Amino acid sequence: MEQRTYDVAVIGAGTFGAWTAEHLRRAGRSVLLVDGLGPANARASSGGESRVIRMGYGADEIYTRMSMRSLTLWKELFQEIGQPLFHQAGVLFVARQGDPHSDVTRATLERLRVPHEVVSHQELALRWPQMHFADAAVYGIFEPQSGAIMARRSIASLVEHGVQNGMSYQQSAVAPTTTGELRTSEGEAVRADVYVFACGPWLPKLFPDLLGGRISPTRQEVFFFGPSPGDRRFAPPNLPVWVDFTDPRGPYGCPDFESRGFKVGFDLHGETFDPDKGDRRISTAGVEQAYRFLAERFPDLAHAPLVETRVCQYESTSSGDFLIDRHPDFENFWIIGGGSGHGFKHGPAVGEYVASRILDGRPVDDRFSLASKASAQNRTVF
Repeated sequence: MEQRTYDVAVIGAGTFGAWTAEHLRRAGRSVLLVDGLGPANARASSGGESRVIRMGYGADEIYTRMSMRSLTLWKELFQEIGQPLFHQAGVLFVARQGDPHSDVTRATLERLRVPHEVVSHQELALRWPQMHFADAAVYGIFEPQSGAIMARRSIASLVEHGVQNGMSYQQSAVAPTTTGELRTSEGEAVRADVYVFACGPWLPKLFPDLLGGRISPTRQEVFFFGPSPGDRRFAPPNLPVWVDFTDPRGPYGCPDFESRGFKVGFDLHGETFDPDKGDRRISTAGVEQAYRFLAERFPDLAHAPLVETRVCQYESTSSGDFLIDRHPDFENFWIIGGGSGHGFKHGPAVGEYVASRILDGRPVDDRFSLASKASAQNRTVF
């Protein structure tokens, strides 16, 4: 029997790949989605329970607009599939008077008419007494319509929805050949007019000469702490998602969604990490840092039990901008990646953007291009 040729084959069923496949399916194209380990699997950057969705991005209006569009599309998906996978807990940016990033974040939110509140230092203590702010210059920027997406379940539901509506899905390991063909680990050819590689931290392995220095997978630790039985102060609606602009450790976290625990992470690049073979056991130093932070910012959780941990990875570009571009040697190969720790929320808008470029042939924005990606890290997107 002759093997089917698809209009597009998308390799990687994380947020970028699954949403690209979904938008192409909606446009009437025949789509094959392929992943070696399954949608938003435990080793993927899109795996895990929750991901923050926020609009504040400093002066980077392009990401604020993408996040606004993405939230609309996430909510439409969840309504269509009947799954309440967005928690509108709000997002609180912990800011400091005179901090340029905080100032331009406010200006961008105001310019784009994103609903937000400026919360004084005194009001912070009244609204969220669970949090401790010793610095009188600290204040809050609160986005009441933002919150968190339940990540793993969202992507699994998206792929299932796509398959139910005509998309094909295959769980196979694949690799491109030097001639531009694509084959599975069993030697079976994957036939399509266009190939989209949205493989997250595996991209440098698939294209080592092209991306080896341009995308850097790093090891990231996430911690979940258990509030005392009956203590609802650390669960929504009593506490929002929070991102701390004032702390060089880059702390952020989520309230106790769905009784999974109070989440704490640090938005700093960890050590270089192999998504296949890397050690996913948590470090003692990481646990100690998390407890030190709790003692400072959430003192009533300073001795809370550690109920769950996760080691995931960022796949970062030099600037933190996404990579969305054609392969320089193969016109029908697209490479989509560089989520850089903030990409999950943008999946719907990135997928829409990629699908439109494939369908109409327009050039990509310069800041997403392969040419704009350097080998030295100089992150500018936060």
